[in-house]
Amino acid sequence: MKHLIILGDGMADYKVQRLGNKTPLQYARPKYMDRLAREGRCGRLITIPKGFPPGSEVANTTILGYDLNTVYEGRGPLEAASIGYEMANDDMAIRCNLITLEDGKIITHNGGNLATEDADMLIKYLNENLAAPINHEAGCERVKFITGIQYRHLLVIKGGSKHIVCAPPHDHPNELWQPLLVKAKPLPDDCTTVTSNKIGRLSPQATADLLNTLILRSQELLAHHPYNLSKAKLHERQANSIWPWSGGYRPQMQTLMQQFSQIKSGAVISAVDLIRGIGHYAGLRIIEVAGATGLANTNYEGKAKAAIDALQTDDFVFVHVEATDEAGHDGDIDLKLKAIDFLDQRLIRPILEAIWQMQEPVCVAILPDHPTPVELRIHVNEPVPFLIWHKGIEPDEVQFYDEESCTKGSYGLLHLNEFMQAFMRIGA
Repeated sequence: MKHLIILGDGMADYKVQRLGNKTPLQYARPKYMDRLAREGRCGRLITIPKGFPPGSEVANTTILGYDLNTVYEGRGPLEAASIGYEMANDDMAIRCNLITLEDGKIITHNGGNLATEDADMLIKYLNENLAAPINHEAGCERVKFITGIQYRHLLVIKGGSKHIVCAPPHDHPNELWQPLLVKAKPLPDDCTTVTSNKIGRLSPQATADLLNTLILRSQELLAHHPYNLSKAKLHERQANSIWPWSGGYRPQMQTLMQQFSQIKSGAVISAVDLIRGIGHYAGLRIIEVAGATGLANTNYEGKAKAAIDALQTDDFVFVHVEATDEAGHDGDIDLKLKAIDFLDQRLIRPILEAIWQMQEPVCVAILPDHPTPVELRIHVNEPVPFLIWHKGIEPDEVQFYDEESCTKGSYGLLHLNEFMQAFMRIGA
């Protein structure tokens, strides 16, 4: 039996008064998700281990069955793997957003929904005018910006310390940015210092000071870039600051093939660097889909076809769709409803129609990684609903796929890697 996970990032939510006191999933009533819930078995899953932030890097790694206390190194190293940057032992890789600041506040974490080609121009500008002078002063390549996708980029600090406190920008919309600057935290007692022949490891305080310097200087530089000057004339949001967060060293992870003997090969389909990075370390091949954006305008049909094709050759396929999370961060109820409908009709439907025709059975799971409530615009640490379906499964009493209905599911409340263990036991 093959296994397929379809994940709607941030799809879970709270009840919204405007929607008749229903959640977006309850209001949207997605036809194919509801059908699979009715014909399959459901439950809820705790995806965030104690002491970890409710981020997508944490939740998706947990969903795939990993112990975060063993493998977690933050988003930066995952995104480095996704874009093909091979980290050295003395690298600290940290996620670097291009964001919008106005009136001393973080207005949006995405720089006004930057196009990748525009962002690449800004990243190259920062390398030439921000990183290069610092590297010249240090006498080494201490700082490097690397282009990712849209507003999501990578900053590598050679010899940087991961023992810092950073504020994810999507968790602080409309908040003052200065109190959120990077802070040092004490080194753990068992910390070992990794050095190279060229550069020693910076202290946490020195790393925090360097990152804050980069933030402040980036604001000075980006304010005068022609791209932002043109945006200002049009009264549109500018990408006028970097914001680094979630840094770490090179992670040590077993592949899914090493953990589950029934997986001989697997694939990951996502427009998001960190998901590709998780897939890279999990031993999954990364499938590129033209037009996959991470937004509601993503190429759902292309992702569906890629998943169908992958199921012909791979034992395990992980399909990730970011659109519902972005709508939640934007506080856009209508867009989140549309994204749920698109996921259901344009991605899940064609995949299911293909699976129904396949000779080899496929076990399908659908779930979000965490809730991103539209009225809060941030991730929250609460259980998410999931469904599992395959031909011949004995259904439970759940009739709809949503946060409330799945509380009655026969799987009950699972914790962390219990989901992947249960999922992979099916057909083993």
